[in-house]
Amino acid sequence: MTQNSTLGTVSVAAIRQYLRAADHHGIATPPLLRAAGLSETDLGADDDRVDGARFQTFLRHLCDSADDPVFGLRTGDFVEPGSYSVLGYITMSCATLGEAVQRITPYERLVGDMGLTRIEQHGDEVHLVWQCAYTDPVVRAHMTDNVFGSWINYARWLGGESDAGPIRVALERPSPGERWEHTYRQRWGCAVHFEASDNRVVTDAALLSEPLRHPAPSLRRTLEAHARDQMAAIDSDTTLVTRARVAIRHHLLQGVTRQDLIANELGMTSRTLQRRLSQEGVSYQQVLDEVRQSLAEDYLQRTDLPIPDIALRLGFSETTSFHRYFRHRVGTTPGEFRQQAPRQDS
Repeated sequence: MTQNSTLGTVSVAAIRQYLRAADHHGIATPPLLRAAGLSETDLGADDDRVDGARFQTFLRHLCDSADDPVFGLRTGDFVEPGSYSVLGYITMSCATLGEAVQRITPYERLVGDMGLTRIEQHGDEVHLVWQCAYTDPVVRAHMTDNVFGSWINYARWLGGESDAGPIRVALERPSPGERWEHTYRQRWGCAVHFEASDNRVVTDAALLSEPLRHPAPSLRRTLEAHARDQMAAIDSDTTLVTRARVAIRHHLLQGVTRQDLIANELGMTSRTLQRRLSQEGVSYQQVLDEVRQSLAEDYLQRTDLPIPDIALRLGFSETTSFHRYFRHRVGTTPGEFRQQAPRQDS
């Protein structure tokens, strides 16, 4: 399908995981799909794609219907190899868990444009950092829970180790309350930290050398060739703006706005990035301003961070610059916006 939003697309395979969870919990999904502008006919083959904005709307309706602070965590129980499209079958055929993890970054867009994964090595630890691309704060919190819950459950299944788990998990989302924090710790078997600077799963590097149950090198090569063909088709149908927004949001969380770093993450020079964005009718500054404004409103509505701290996080060297920027775009100061806007908690 052709994308018509800046949230890219998502595979039908990924949507089915949420449908299985909803069915298990007795939630009727046809009305929720219709409210999001989707129908059963849109959910054809697992490799078909659905517009990301409609998927986000569906997830918001689903989360509201579930009325469960840890619904995203529970949906991770319904992961299957097919949930990850062909990526799932590629990981099944890998020799070790580490080999499977290394396949996430190049092929995760086969699952959908929901976010980006970064893998970091820190001594004896491996950190899997995931940045959600979706904008609805409720959806983003539940989706991150889903992604990490799915990863942990799927890794346990791949290795045949039902008790294996990470060392710790960090989540951007606010705490859902002590009662529910226990649910995270119990399911994942590790410490879980909320209101973190990013979302990451930290595991022992030694765990990645563990052999998987069904290594099949020749099958993996065949599947990866198929995956590359699918990636080429997706690339031709997904705007650069979508990928730029995700990369900018990730860097903004560290207070970085440099165009050269964004371009490098997207595999091109700054000049090429600007030229290709121009071909899509926007400039780098416009995309930066869009993401920056979204994050600013998010911080002001969802957190108690002091406004000078928010300014620094968004790459402003001075709080007064942030005030001028925000007033120009919204018509009020950040403080006035925080007082007037309803508080949104994840």
